[in-house]
This record gives sequence, C-alpha cells and structure tokens, in this order.
Amino acid sequence: MQATENAGRAMYFGTGRRKRAIARVRLVPGSGKLLVNKKDGELYFQFNTGYLGAIKAPLETLGMENDYDILVIAEGGGLTGQSDAIRLGVARALCQLDPGNRPPLKTEGYLTRDPRAKERKKYGLHKARKAPQYSKR
Repeated sequence: MQATENAGRAMYFGTGRRKRAIARVRLVPGSGKLLVNKKDGELYFQFNTGYLGAIKAPLETLGMENDYDILVIAEGGGLTGQSDAIRLGVARALCQLDPGNRPPLKTEGYLTRDPRAKERKKYGLHKARKAPQYSKR
C-alpha cells in the first residue's frame, strides 16, 4: 500500500476485510465526501446512520472528517461486512498518512481486523450446528 502523488494531489491507500467483504479504500484531500463503487455513500448504504457512522469513525477520532474524501471499491459480503471493511481500510490509510495517527486509532480498535467468519456446514446437519429434529419413534 503506497501513498502516491497524482497531479499534485496526495492519495493514501488502505485495504480492509471483514467476513467475505473486501474494500479497497483511497483517501484524497477533499471535503469529506464518501463514494462507494462510484455511487454516493449515503445512497449505497441506504442512509443507515450506523453504517455511515462506522465508516467515518476513524476520521472523527482524529478530527479530520471534512479534510479527506473517501473513495471505495467494495466487493463481496453484505452491507455490514462492507462498512466494517471500509472502516479498517480508512484506518490503515490514515496510518499511512501519518504514523502518529496509529496510537489513537489502535486504542479505539479501528486497526484490528475482525476474524469472525461464517462457520462451514457439516454433513448430517442442516447448517453449521443446527441438527435435524429428533424423533423418538
């Protein structure tokens, strides 16, 4: 993940993962706009304040919510997994921006990848742990 200089504008990259979701995040100096898969972020996340708040939380921790635009390519998973993946990507990009940002983000838990994923289905069961109905006779 490299920071690049694109026509005089610095860009910072971060990749986030959660469940089956992968988010490739770019931070570009701007006005705090969120673009996910070339759509407005509020429209993409259906105006859900929980998802939008989670995405912008690392920026709010550092007081930079209106300093950078967030450009995202998200794939896989659902909206919850994607929003958490974007949050991790934003936090990683902010660490690239300034290594001094790392301690406050680390204490808030924004740099920790959530390892929980769907458990595989086992044979003889309906789902990972749901057994067929027991019949006495």
